[in-house]
Amino acid sequence: MDRERPVLLARGSGVRPRRPGVDRGVAPGGVMARGVEFVRGSRAGLRRALAFGAALAVGLAAGGVIGLLAQVRPRERLPAPSPPPGVLNAGPAPSVAPAEASTLLLWTPGGLPQGFAGAAAALPGVSHIAVVTSGIAWLTRSYAGDGTVVDQPPAGLAIPLEVAGVNLSGYEPFLAPADRGILPSLAAGEAALGTTSAAIRRLEPGGTLQFGSAQLSVAGILPDAEIGANEVFVSRATAAKLGVKVERYALIEPAQGASRATLTSALEGLLPPGTVAQIRVPGETPVFRQGDAVLPPVEMKEFFGEFAAKPAGRGLLRIDPAWVASHIIDVQVPLLGEVRCNRALIPQLTGALEDIERAGLGSLIHPNDAGACYSPHFISEDPLIGISHHTWGAAIDLNISQNRFGRTPHLDPRVVKIFEQWGFTWGGDWVIPDGMLFEFVRFATGT
Repeated sequence: MDRERPVLLARGSGVRPRRPGVDRGVAPGGVMARGVEFVRGSRAGLRRALAFGAALAVGLAAGGVIGLLAQVRPRERLPAPSPPPGVLNAGPAPSVAPAEASTLLLWTPGGLPQGFAGAAAALPGVSHIAVVTSGIAWLTRSYAGDGTVVDQPPAGLAIPLEVAGVNLSGYEPFLAPADRGILPSLAAGEAALGTTSAAIRRLEPGGTLQFGSAQLSVAGILPDAEIGANEVFVSRATAAKLGVKVERYALIEPAQGASRATLTSALEGLLPPGTVAQIRVPGETPVFRQGDAVLPPVEMKEFFGEFAAKPAGRGLLRIDPAWVASHIIDVQVPLLGEVRCNRALIPQLTGALEDIERAGLGSLIHPNDAGACYSPHFISEDPLIGISHHTWGAAIDLNISQNRFGRTPHLDPRVVKIFEQWGFTWGGDWVIPDGMLFEFVRFATGT
């Protein structure tokens, strides 16, 4: 199954604006601590998975951008009790400076309820709020500033890019002051790329993204952490022209002196009965975005490769056969037998299964009740939600019949711990549990 977490982004701002006359040059966190998770309508109030203080110091002069940059924290080192050859060493973590932070992230699976943003903005504990629409747009071609073709997917296929759209004036406080100069260009219909996205795209400011008949000029490059690790950042109007209209998450700057507990309770009261929501503060998750339990698509591309594809009906995807041939392999692993996965995942999957076997826990894994590792499809078979990480061959389902999506998981915690030591996140810990699912979130260090 599926559901959606991110990687570390070194702190720092500095939009890279278009520079006339400059030719285009060719240019990745620990499993997050769970924040406040609640279900609207529960008289028990909030279900707390992480203790927090009764009040939060807020009203920073620097604005909400502090909250977006301060949550970036060094990667944890993973113990790898018996690493197989080839497990990558993560190396030193980027240096980050601590900063006080106040911004809250709120998201709900499937998108925010209609009218939530306006109601939240009217709460006395809210200083300002920005709602982000996000979804997939299909890149059919890209060009360098001099007109040279950079991306040209095979005929009939396109490259899925995650696009975020915002009300630019509302989002301005969440950008570093040095980065706000790009906003007039975005208002004019241009686009910004995230740092990682620009590297993958091999584009500089002045390049062009083509989505079918729509063309967007690249106005600049923004730090990933400031734009939720989305690949393309545009105005809400531009996003709508690309078919991206679903409100995914909200960034909320509390008013001076607001209590987190009080504000969280007020936000809960705005949600329809039965709505599951997740609230984060900086330090609880590497990047502020929806589905923050797993890597965003741009990080999946960085680690496992980028493919061209096309929807194939019934929630499935047809992937470029050349990408499949170079990235997806069939291999024998302990306990499960033959699996078809991304070649970059095999060392860690093998290591986890070997350790489970050595610990005498092999009987807890049921090979005849396991799902595919590589299975190209949309999450919940819905193109509006996003692309499953199974499409990269970087997730695996275990003991499916006992761990159905949305139900109480029944995997042995010792098995879960070993997988987490090997760089996987477990779906059983998510706001809506998916107890069969393990997804890659980081490389084990092999030490």
